[in-house]
Amino acid sequence: MRSDIFLIIAGMAAVTFLTRFGALGLFRFMPPWLEKWLKYVPTAVLTILIVPALVMPAGRVDISLQNDYLLAGIVAALVAYKTRNVTATLGLSMMVMFSLRWWSV
Repeated sequence: MRSDIFLIIAGMAAVTFLTRFGALGLFRFMPPWLEKWLKYVPTAVLTILIVPALVMPAGRVDISLQNDYLLAGIVAALVAYKTRNVTATLGLSMMVMFSLRWWSV
């Protein structure tokens, strides 16, 4: 193996280790308000990733009844809110998406 590739891999491993270890040391004693605030970060990040895919499936904003992604996403959000069951949410939203795709052909 070439030495430069080995150094790159070792450097990436060191940076990854130090950032994770540093975060553990930094956030070891968090104030309660920060801990409460950080619990919302995964939900916010997931929302940031999903909403553009639902609202702009073709690269432009499409908020209409012809947007199958948006309709299936709305169903998924309602089912998730009502049941709090991942299996039901995935199952029903996939059935809605497949049904919309099947009938719109």
